[in-house]
Amino acid sequence: MLRLVCLILFLSSCATVQVPPQFTYHKIHTRNFTLASWQKITDPNGVYKIYIEGDGYAFNAHGQPTQDPTPKGTLVRKLAFGDNSPNVIYLARPCQYIKSPICSQRHWTTARFAPEVIIAEYEAIKQIAGTRPVILVGFSGGAQVAGLVASAKSGLNIRKIITIAGNLDHLAWTQYHKLPPLNESMNLADYHYQFAQIPQIHYVGTEDKVIPPVLVEEFVGDEDLVIKVKNASHNSGWEEIYPKIWN
Repeated sequence: MLRLVCLILFLSSCATVQVPPQFTYHKIHTRNFTLASWQKITDPNGVYKIYIEGDGYAFNAHGQPTQDPTPKGTLVRKLAFGDNSPNVIYLARPCQYIKSPICSQRHWTTARFAPEVIIAEYEAIKQIAGTRPVILVGFSGGAQVAGLVASAKSGLNIRKIITIAGNLDHLAWTQYHKLPPLNESMNLADYHYQFAQIPQIHYVGTEDKVIPPVLVEEFVGDEDLVIKVKNASHNSGWEEIYPKIWN
């Protein structure tokens, strides 16, 4: 237990999150990146619930790209490590925790959803779950990754997608904030039809200034699939939905 706690603290250098003893750390080697994951698998033939991290610490307080996108926030880790489902995986994004040789700032800025990034996440999920049923939970940019893995690729048995403060259309997002487009990235908006065929639910925060609820509502187009969480901002105030996501 102590070794696992020390490991996550050593790798992340971010806020402390205690790793439950049933989770073990695994490096997942894909074509272009090695991804960090913490896994609890107690029913190999059951449903695999995979939590995909957000964009992490991509920019500093001055808006400049960081040298390390490893997340400082704890939301996704707390959700994963608190989930009592038989098979739970916390899956980092490329270049978080582990710097592969290919990693450069573009992979957490303009190319954060580039084809090689989506392929890496797809290959990691395929290695973990094979053809067994999968539920994807994506936070912020992790929602875009979940959607693209499920919609732009084939071969995974995706049963449901859950998003929290999800960046589902990054072109609409950059236009809303008057930011440069992520012109090296794939966009889920190009696979909207395929995405709409997957069972899904989306949680948005009423006080989220990063991903305003209107962006998710306009993309999804079905108010029954979007649940507003009062007083939640982008990185805090989500505790009330933890049990809903776990169940």
